[in-house]
Amino acid sequence: MAQLIKYWNTLKGSYWFIPTVMSIVAALLSFAFTAVDSRIGNAWVANIPWIYSIQADGARGLLTTVAGSMIGVAGVTFSITIAALSYTTSTLGPRLLTNFMNDRGNQITLGTFVSTFVYCLLLLRVVQAGHEDNAAFVPHLSLVFAVGLAVASLAVLIYFIHHITESLHVSNVVANVARDLDAAIDAYETRVEADREKPPANLPADFAEQSIAVRADGDGYIQNLVFGSLVSTATSKDLVLRLERTPGDFVATGQTLLWAWPKARVDDDTAAALVDAYAWGRQRTQSQDVFFLVNELVEIAARALSPGINDPYTAMGCLDWLSVAIHRVARHDIASRHGFDGDDRLRVWARGFDFEALVSAVFDQLRAYFAGDRNASVHMLERMGDTGEFLRSADQRKLMQAQADALHEAAAQAMTSERDRHAVEQAYRRALRRINARPAR
Repeated sequence: MAQLIKYWNTLKGSYWFIPTVMSIVAALLSFAFTAVDSRIGNAWVANIPWIYSIQADGARGLLTTVAGSMIGVAGVTFSITIAALSYTTSTLGPRLLTNFMNDRGNQITLGTFVSTFVYCLLLLRVVQAGHEDNAAFVPHLSLVFAVGLAVASLAVLIYFIHHITESLHVSNVVANVARDLDAAIDAYETRVEADREKPPANLPADFAEQSIAVRADGDGYIQNLVFGSLVSTATSKDLVLRLERTPGDFVATGQTLLWAWPKARVDDDTAAALVDAYAWGRQRTQSQDVFFLVNELVEIAARALSPGINDPYTAMGCLDWLSVAIHRVARHDIASRHGFDGDDRLRVWARGFDFEALVSAVFDQLRAYFAGDRNASVHMLERMGDTGEFLRSADQRKLMQAQADALHEAAAQAMTSERDRHAVEQAYRRALRRINARPAR
């Protein structure tokens, strides 16, 4: 099941899937409109003055012109897309290639041009001039639809020029990744919502002694995990599972995916069923992997602060959007995701996605880059201070204070100007006051 989900996600995200579907639909429409034309004949054309009333040679010329122009425009569109991908790879990071390839606007644009070409090409075969043995046949209704497709293609071309320009703007790239991150947190919250009223997720007392490792039979990044399949297998075999690897983790052949208790009930078929709940591939994907999206924003920020690019404001923008996710996780209690059977018995124990993990993924990874730039380090301290009004516990405040202390220490060592050190010191003191302030109720 996990492999099927993986293949379906890969298929949906491929650049060629939507254009292929649109081309098949266009081919079917050419047959359908031709069949309708053969039934209704040509007499109706004289009663509608705005319909093209042309002979076979004119129809062939019209279809040839539209088909030829569409395949040319499709080539230009593809070239522009490749240029956009090259820019993304060199400036923002190679992991964003997937975002551009998955862009529905780019896929539909290419699909419109290719499907128009396919429709006109297939329609050319039925246009016939009158001969001694064959009567003339000009599919006027089909030609009207071909002209409509040409006009629609022109509109799509205008849209594409605007869309590709917008999609290359770094602020939009960052905001789109942040939108996906927000959706991923939404999905995670939805999955764990059902567990809020469940009993405590306590493993059996002899779990460590009586459990057995279920190991991977391949190499790669875990892309999908069918959680329901694990719960179902564990319930049917009366097992308790503790997951060691989750989506986003890299596994090698023979590495432990999970521990199953008790080991006496785990035979080869059961182990194979548990392994089948995982699917892995050559790269991480955003499916079920919140930290993949976090790392995309972290990578953009880190690249922006590299000496070759030196764009601290892009890095600050990335941190702004990452702060939105931190605030959201801080003010909402995101529980760990566990699996229970119908009798509320624990079947699958999984490590959680929590505030501490997200804060570490953002600030620990970016600290070394932000500490060397006066503006960036002050901005990060300000964002740390912003979290103060969302923190709900003393542990969260202690964690954020430790992050502010670490950045202050690193930035103070990196600053060469006394004025810059003073600015960092002032930002640090403001951040501490706001982190430890109790929000008004």
